[in-house]
Amino acid sequence: MHHDTAMMSTHDQPTNTVRPLPFADLQAQYRALKTRIDARIQRVLDHGQYIMGPEVKELEAALAAFTGARHCITVASGTEALLIALMALDLRPGDEIITTPFTFAATVEMIVLAGCKPVFVDVEPDTCNLDARLIEARITSRTKAIMPVSLYGQVADMAEFDAIAARHRLAVIEDGAQSFGAVYRGRRSCALSTFGATSFFPSKPLACYGDGGALFTDDDHLAQAAREIRVHGQSGRYRHTRVGVGGRLDTIQAAVLLAKLERFEWELERRAAIGARYQRLLGAIERVAVRPDRNSVWAQFTVMVDQRERVRASLDAVGIPTAVHYPVPLHRQPAYAGCDPAASLPVSERLAQRVLSLPMSADLGESDQDRVVTALIEAVARSA
Repeated sequence: MHHDTAMMSTHDQPTNTVRPLPFADLQAQYRALKTRIDARIQRVLDHGQYIMGPEVKELEAALAAFTGARHCITVASGTEALLIALMALDLRPGDEIITTPFTFAATVEMIVLAGCKPVFVDVEPDTCNLDARLIEARITSRTKAIMPVSLYGQVADMAEFDAIAARHRLAVIEDGAQSFGAVYRGRRSCALSTFGATSFFPSKPLACYGDGGALFTDDDHLAQAAREIRVHGQSGRYRHTRVGVGGRLDTIQAAVLLAKLERFEWELERRAAIGARYQRLLGAIERVAVRPDRNSVWAQFTVMVDQRERVRASLDAVGIPTAVHYPVPLHRQPAYAGCDPAASLPVSERLAQRVLSLPMSADLGESDQDRVVTALIEAVARSA
């Protein structure tokens, strides 16, 4: 790509004639899969089993086979997946869960909602994932689990977390809301620990058309507990053996996911190629590093820039949408500010000021990607 000519073509146009890019092109994906998705939804409309219909079981079998986990339990959302995992572990009020402050609120929200105490550990400056080297210093007699987040599509250091957990008899819950499909040391995200949880929110790598999520485990007892919890703690109809939630995945959403699963391997290949192309074209611009023993499904392609708001404004002016994941770490959010006053989190605070996510989807074309790269390089140069 010749940056100079591409720069002229984007920057010199009047801003009102520039075609705005989508941040994640869900419409292009639907056009490609319309026949399959429509047929799958129609089948549900025809049989009428909207709750726990046959597609739910079919999807669970397909997702378990895909990840290599023994059990898949589909649930109403990625948030619900985390809550059900915590409830299945039978935690007590005041139990401590070690996690990251540099993530979406749902991770910590569910820890608090389960009656537990979040203990914040800082992240690695280059991957933005929980820093395994800092974990053991924060373990106490009340620590019961580690909940790393596989941020931006790259699995966190699960082998290190599992080893620490084995030494201290802790559970590990991988929050894989952004990393479904990613590979870590030859194994898939969500099949690496006590529990793996993911989200099928519309913008995720594998996504439905509403809220949805799934839990994965190799433990038969935990899987049974999770299945009961998602249907109000029932072991049989109107037999409530434990406290539960209304946490089922709708059959229509399962149907959408089954249709999308047929193209998912191709989408993962495309995401890998688009991510690699971003890496090649971005030159000196700092971006999230990917460790050599794993890949990323690029749920977001994230760079780190100074003068972020000026860069964003420049990109917006030429029709390039961006997002910030996440502008305020959770220990600075009003709801969670008092949870862990002892935490020292300078890396998370610095990243929150610098991260910027670029357009990314399996259907992002090269010419549109060139537009993004050229505009970003120019915006960063102008803001320096």
